[in-house]
Amino acid sequence: MNTEALIEQIKTKKSFLCIGLDVDTTKIPEHLLKEQDPIFSFNKAIIDATHHLCVAYKPNTAFYEAYGLKGWQALERTIRYLNTAYPEIFTIADAKRGDIGNTSSMYAKAFFEDLGFDSVTVAPYMGKDSVEPFLAFKDKHTILLALTSNEGAYDFQTKQIGDKELYKNVLEVSKSWKNSDRLMYVVGATKAEYLKDIRRIIPDSFLLVPGVGAQGGNLQDVCKFGMTDRIGLLVNSSRGIIYASNNEDFAEAAAKKAKSMQQEMAREL
Repeated sequence: MNTEALIEQIKTKKSFLCIGLDVDTTKIPEHLLKEQDPIFSFNKAIIDATHHLCVAYKPNTAFYEAYGLKGWQALERTIRYLNTAYPEIFTIADAKRGDIGNTSSMYAKAFFEDLGFDSVTVAPYMGKDSVEPFLAFKDKHTILLALTSNEGAYDFQTKQIGDKELYKNVLEVSKSWKNSDRLMYVVGATKAEYLKDIRRIIPDSFLLVPGVGAQGGNLQDVCKFGMTDRIGLLVNSSRGIIYASNNEDFAEAAAKKAKSMQQEMAREL
């Protein structure tokens, strides 16, 4: 999916909501555990109930890898279902990959070609040759970790390196990489006060913003400092939506939470 198609979807739905499909079988409704593939059954119900309220879904691959082959098969079924039933939806493999060049090429093939995701999250620590293999795929996006929402972000990301913080170096250097126009960036909602400086470096790039809701991030601040003329934001919520209820009404409860966020986003747009 190209950026123009994503922007058009945002305008049509009046939403820039991304829903994280981070499935923990200890938290899903008990009746689903009787299903042959409870993870996919949960995801399908959530997707069917919320697809008109969001523009993206983001499965975190760790929540599937933890269940071995069955978990990976559930992830594959989920992305196939999304691409078949709701092809307009932007899909993000939250895998945080990044390795030497030939390994990154294989990671990119796995997520872009085999599974068919539109984008994948990538760690920048190993530099250009670990990221450019992902950027080689046309109409695919690489979402670079820039300034994350976790407490440990302050260990390295905000440390002064020369005349600027490390995350600013990451942003500036990444713009020189081949096909850098296919980059998006992760910036945590709990770091909203940094967005003004970030927008000076990457004024037009899309930002994937986790941390609104359960982690305490504020949507209004994110929009105030991060929104562009072309929107430029995908705001993610995971637990706050998908675990709104653990009863048989879980999908309806998720839709209600997603609707509330969509309405708030519509006001910001």
